[in-house]
Amino acid sequence: MADQFRTGPMPVSDQPEVEPREECGVFGVWAPGEEVAKLTYYGLYALQHRGQEAAGISVADGSQIVVFKDLGLVSQVFDEQVLSSLRGHVAVGHCRYSTTGSTTWENAQPTFRTTAIGSGLSLGHNGNLVNTAELRERAVEQGLLSRNGATTDSDLLTGLLAAGAADKGLEQAAVELLPTVRGAYCLVFSDESTLYAARDPHGVRPLVLGRLERGWVVASETAALDIVGASFVREVEPGELIAIDAAGLRSSRFATPDPKGCLFEYIYLARPDTTIAGRSVHATRVEIGRKLAAEQPVEADLVVPVPESGVPAAIGYAQASGIPYGTALVKNAYVGRTFIQPSQTIRQLGIRLKLNPLRDVIRGKRLVVVDDTIVRGNTQRALVRMLREAGALEVHVRIAAPPIRWPCFYGIDFASRAELIANGLDLDGIRRSIGADSLGYATLESLIAASEQPKTRLCSACFTGEYPIELPEDALIGKHLLEGIEKGVAGAAAPLAPAGYGAEDALRRP
Repeated sequence: MADQFRTGPMPVSDQPEVEPREECGVFGVWAPGEEVAKLTYYGLYALQHRGQEAAGISVADGSQIVVFKDLGLVSQVFDEQVLSSLRGHVAVGHCRYSTTGSTTWENAQPTFRTTAIGSGLSLGHNGNLVNTAELRERAVEQGLLSRNGATTDSDLLTGLLAAGAADKGLEQAAVELLPTVRGAYCLVFSDESTLYAARDPHGVRPLVLGRLERGWVVASETAALDIVGASFVREVEPGELIAIDAAGLRSSRFATPDPKGCLFEYIYLARPDTTIAGRSVHATRVEIGRKLAAEQPVEADLVVPVPESGVPAAIGYAQASGIPYGTALVKNAYVGRTFIQPSQTIRQLGIRLKLNPLRDVIRGKRLVVVDDTIVRGNTQRALVRMLREAGALEVHVRIAAPPIRWPCFYGIDFASRAELIANGLDLDGIRRSIGADSLGYATLESLIAASEQPKTRLCSACFTGEYPIELPEDALIGKHLLEGIEKGVAGAAAPLAPAGYGAEDALRRP
């Protein structure tokens, strides 16, 4: 049996998208005798940077699955009372930024379905699928569309897995379904007694395996292993399915690996204290800064980072250039994702809500300002203006990545291509737009070299437009694809779910 409940609705933020939005973080633990809900809470806390719109945890005790999820940060969704009520030995956790489907409670994860024989399935997904329309058609044919209003590729996967599990068991259902799924996916899912993890054949998003004294952990990043005291064992391999239960850990292959790890993880998405493919993210970012200093030198008095995103690269730039490193901007540590909308006056101040200049440091100085990316240019434009108002003589902007010219369809929510500043302007046009005295980007070659990964094992589509996983036509892809399809059927009712589905609706508590 299964039980799903929630704390209640929270207002959805409509903050303007001025930066790339993170994707999602997943975390799973199998550990009899441990407080798995609390371990998962701390694991999600370490992954909060990957998704700040919603959070959820499911816990299984061998006979039932309980799911608790809501909109908000991990610390807003969970408290001591809730975590203490989630008892079991298997947990699946998820923190979400919506890359498919709107920001609604129904689209928060873990997703949940029951099978025709009454067993439960809870699933967390990091990534984005590119054959969602095809999977929806399959779900329609089998009568598996969600009745709870969910509009995500993750929910479709959950329904298809649950349908297959009724006849052949969840593990075999996954082995048969996953080879037909295209796109980026790191999955952590469970039934009442077993924890599963799977990574797409290209390994676009990171997923790692860790060992506890009395159990196992899987997580999006190694930093989440550290926070719960798990030792790193290895990465979940591309095309691999892992199952963990009382019999131990077993591994199977459902596809031939063809690694194409996301290069953007190294410069923006992952925490600096994470390791990906054996390479420290912090070390990568410092090395990018060193290479940037060699490629884009400038005479200046001080190298300053945009907190916190530009700090490692700024350290590298200062080391290689010999220009002193300094702090010129103070970040408000308590400004994260907020559900309180700013007034028009505050909105016009823009970046000042998050950053404030140290005028004594800035006044009369020629500054090299280092950041990780430029997307629309709004942040850099406001930042340059702020520094000039604080007395900077010159502002030279250096970016630790190549220009972003293409959207991502594998789990990062960039602006549309028309909104990407580098897609419409050349280098000098961007410089004039943001008001800098000079502008320089790192080259793709230096970025790849800093990652210490072979070019053939990386996805750099957002810089080059070369997508390693074939995309469907425009009409069959996009964040709101499923919602658009539903609107297109003019209110037609979704097919009824099979027997056993819908326990989440019946048992949801206010």
